[in-house]
Amino acid sequence: DRHVREIGGREAILAQTSTYAVGTVSLPAAGLSGKLEAFHAKPDKFVQRMSLPGIGDMEEGFDGTVGWSLSPLTGPTLLDGKQLEQRRFDADFFEDLKAGDRYRSITTVEKTTFEGRPAYRIRLVKKAGDEDIEFYDTETGLKIGAVSTRDSPMGPMQSTTTWSDYRKFGSLLQPATTKVSVMNTQLVMSITSVEYGKVDPAVFSLPAPIKALIDKYLGLSTAGFVILVVGGFIAAAMLSGGGEDSSAKCEA
Repeated sequence: DRHVREIGGREAILAQTSTYAVGTVSLPAAGLSGKLEAFHAKPDKFVQRMSLPGIGDMEEGFDGTVGWSLSPLTGPTLLDGKQLEQRRFDADFFEDLKAGDRYRSITTVEKTTFEGRPAYRIRLVKKAGDEDIEFYDTETGLKIGAVSTRDSPMGPMQSTTTWSDYRKFGSLLQPATTKVSVMNTQLVMSITSVEYGKVDPAVFSLPAPIKALIDKYLGLSTAGFVILVVGGFIAAAMLSGGGEDSSAKCEA
């Protein structure tokens, strides 16, 4: 509740219908830096686009039903099973409000430190039984970190996320810097601007390669074939998630 108050209050959060954020993304260990833009709309739609030299353009999204990603390394990928449910959960536009119907329990475990800051360690148990850990600065009340596990084609993957450099964008305080660490690799996203209520719904339309993959999937299913399960973990990691249940990918 204190975090919600500090970033602008429940009413200010609920007044928003969409966000469009622009900034940069980098992989410090590889010396790569590029462009980032993210679209988000209530109740649970999002598209994130990144461009890195040497890798190319990467996209991922959720339109309220379909979870997908596009990457030069994996091609077009669809999520299903547990990966899709985790994507749906993470796409909630009002995640900061911690709606009661999404969790079995939310418990303060201890007072500890996170990234050198005094913090409360909070245990969140979802309705599905999965757990996340979040950290809230004891002095500012702001959320500064999280440890979560998401399914991926390589199995369950744990990620650590840090939020810092909170700034006022419009009526809300937002973290300008997000760092996501997975398997000793760190991704840094820096936001320079955020616009509210101006996202065109057409942004969330499925890209042509994803539509083609769905058509292919439906065609093969109708014909009685088995779809090959492959992966797109990079896109999943950028959202802090990613599967035992699998993803489907077009052939190159």
